[in-house]
Amino acid sequence: MIHNFNPGPAALPPDVIARAQAELADYHGCGMSVLEISHRSKEYEAINAAAEANLKALLGLGDDYRVLFMQGGASMQFALIPLNLLPAGATAEYIVTGTWGEKAYEEAQRVGAVRLLASTAADGYRSLPSIDAITPDPQAAYLHLTTNETIQGVQWPAELPDLGSVPLVADMSSDFLSRPFPAQRFALIYAGAQKNLGPAGVTVVVIRQDMIERGRKDLPVIMRYATFAKNNSLYNTPPVFAVYMVNLVLEWIKDQGGLAAMAERNARKAALVYAAIDGSDGFYSGHAVPAARSLMNVTFRLPTPELEKQFLNEAQAAGMVGLAGHRSVGGIRASLYNAVAPESAAALADFMQDFAKRHG
Repeated sequence: MIHNFNPGPAALPPDVIARAQAELADYHGCGMSVLEISHRSKEYEAINAAAEANLKALLGLGDDYRVLFMQGGASMQFALIPLNLLPAGATAEYIVTGTWGEKAYEEAQRVGAVRLLASTAADGYRSLPSIDAITPDPQAAYLHLTTNETIQGVQWPAELPDLGSVPLVADMSSDFLSRPFPAQRFALIYAGAQKNLGPAGVTVVVIRQDMIERGRKDLPVIMRYATFAKNNSLYNTPPVFAVYMVNLVLEWIKDQGGLAAMAERNARKAALVYAAIDGSDGFYSGHAVPAARSLMNVTFRLPTPELEKQFLNEAQAAGMVGLAGHRSVGGIRASLYNAVAPESAAALADFMQDFAKRHG
């Protein structure tokens, strides 16, 4: 058995893979694969509509929100958000708690006026900023944050602190649909699919209707959120198969019991791995402070780079893949997205305990 801890593209539910395999050659009797059907066909329009409806149902959102299926990953959204939502004369605010928030902030600076509202760079992105020290400007165009930092393993709590009335924009690429959260508090949510939602190739944007309407009208048509909303994400050819897979994953989440079931499943997995860290007498050292620990990406170090390399080699031999930390920081990272089985987390925790006994 392979235990897939890849950070993205990442594990997909085996039931979803099996269903996609069964439907691949002949989708619902149309005589063609989903990989072949036209994005203008009734079959794909039904997939597209079902994916939007299923996602909104899981989030408890109504007609005042739209779901857009776009391309370019979260990195494209780093630019499209300020291009659409940051008019001349206005300022956007950013809270930065890791590498991806940093990249979003840097990209927005190329577009317009932005203010760094808070950052934890000084402590190496190990914690979350003190809310008492954050004073959002209610006149800001929007306030952006990253709910989970995959590289540093830092995550905001699901119930975010009160950040005022400013439109809240969030990169949720790596923890979207991993737990219940108050989706109605957000003006815009975006997520690359390749972690919790499906395969690489599609980016999901959940946007409130008033934010679509306030978007700039002088952008190229393909860069406007309004274009995708007006055309139900079918202005140009969408990533058909990726959206199809996203819809299968959404149905799987619903069948598992929804976001509450995902939260319980993910908390149980993370607890196993963090217990192995905390019970190692310092052999393993977690990067994030306990109050900011991510349930999605568990990041830690071993006493030496040589031991880290040996850990990764032995883990690979034991069928555990994707555990190397991001190339920018090194170390170890176990990504525990929705589709990662609890048995995989238990296997990793057992391996960690054995490795520490042998080398500690």
